[in-house]
Amino acid sequence: QVQLVESGGGLVQAGGSLRLSCSASGSTFSITARGWYRQTSENQRELVAVIYNTGRTTYADSVRGRFTISRDNAKNTIYLQMNSLKPEDTAVYYCYAKSNVNYWGQGTQVTVSS
Repeated sequence: QVQLVESGGGLVQAGGSLRLSCSASGSTFSITARGWYRQTSENQRELVAVIYNTGRTTYADSVRGRFTISRDNAKNTIYLQMNSLKPEDTAVYYCYAKSNVNYWGQGTQVTVSS
């Protein structure tokens, strides 16, 4: 079992920045990739960013160049640095960890005002 705890959401004006954090505990040795999804109020779900154990990262086209995913292995924590935020980035952001099953955080709301 893996437990994920997120923090860092909030309200920000367009053009601003936020950093999300996701700490993992439990059977973290089994994780092969970690990342972030987001879900809008219209229930549109999008894979935002992934970081693999190799260090390789991937991003959705909609956030590439603005968002950066990173990790601190010593803290079992990943981060999503979000810059140049736009109103369309407004969503609930969920971190996940891929193992033999997928584990999910509780979600954190990000609201970008215009």
